[in-house]
Amino acid sequence: MTTMPRAGRGLTVADLDGFPDDGWRYELLDGTLLVSAAPSVAHQRASLRLTLVLAAACPPHLELLAAPLDVVLDDRTQLQPDLVVAPRAQFTAANLPGAPLLAVEILSPSTRLIDLNLKRARFEQAGAASYWVVDPVERRLTAWELVDGDYVQVADVSGSESWTASAPYDVTIVPAALVG
Repeated sequence: MTTMPRAGRGLTVADLDGFPDDGWRYELLDGTLLVSAAPSVAHQRASLRLTLVLAAACPPHLELLAAPLDVVLDDRTQLQPDLVVAPRAQFTAANLPGAPLLAVEILSPSTRLIDLNLKRARFEQAGAASYWVVDPVERRLTAWELVDGDYVQVADVSGSESWTASAPYDVTIVPAALVG
């Protein structure tokens, strides 16, 4: 386990190197450590099905990857969105330094408020072009796109409604199809 930093400073990305690979998800948000348990079956089902839909439409110059993958936004913020899309050349062998073109979070009861508020705000601040949230319980997808530095909601669909994204590439999503 890592040693605690001086009071008031918070953790840095370098501090996470000492954490065990123990099945828990460790993320760093502005120097604050977030720890969460393994996701539910509904969460994993939505993640897998959305991955298949996004992968089928993904152009060759972009890459779609699923968690766990560290997205390092700065030395005090290292997040693990459920899915990310970024240019292939942007990835290193270890992580994704900088904002992705798309970050996707699949809501869980324990992370709902963090995903909808803190992470969304942090990805917005970092310049991630698109941020999507899937709620497997409500069978709902909400999407935001960056416009002049601020997120603007571009979709809020549920059930069998469909939405066709234009960023980071054209793909049609039906929330009910993600959870079965």
